[in-house]
Amino acid sequence: MNYKKVFLASMALALIFFGCQAGKQGISEEELGLRKSTLFNEEANIQAFDYEDAKAAGESTLLQRSFENAPPLISHSVEGLLPITKENNSCTSCHLPEIAEAVGAISMPKSHFYNFRTHKDLKEKMDENRFNCVACHVPQVNAEPLVKNNFSPEFRQKDGVSKSNLLDVLNEGVK
Repeated sequence: MNYKKVFLASMALALIFFGCQAGKQGISEEELGLRKSTLFNEEANIQAFDYEDAKAAGESTLLQRSFENAPPLISHSVEGLLPITKENNSCTSCHLPEIAEAVGAISMPKSHFYNFRTHKDLKEKMDENRFNCVACHVPQVNAEPLVKNNFSPEFRQKDGVSKSNLLDVLNEGVK
């Protein structure tokens, strides 16, 4: 048996072990992402931006979508509307199609009334998987980007900056 190889392998393993132990302090979960708060606590109050200027529903200027069929930003304050649950969803009280026009809100698109798993049109019934609005929609804020972004969207329809046609184009190019 070659004792020199065994000795070198043992030393390499010791260096790796002690090297890993030396860096145990590492990065905390609060330092890990851009939002600088815990990733593991659902009750955390994430205050990345100053929402003091958030306006009431119907009073703000809508920003255009980030890209074609992107979820639109929430243009009003969400204070008192969160958390959203299946049993308590204040968003639907204004954004369901049969209500939206009457109150001057933006109507939920057809894609929210379609079950993508079963490929069924649910007609007037919202897909139960769509209840958590803030999973896709976030409040709009006037903030500088955290990282440089050169992306420039191209909308194929002139109303694409404010309307979704996702169901119409979802399988575009798929055979």
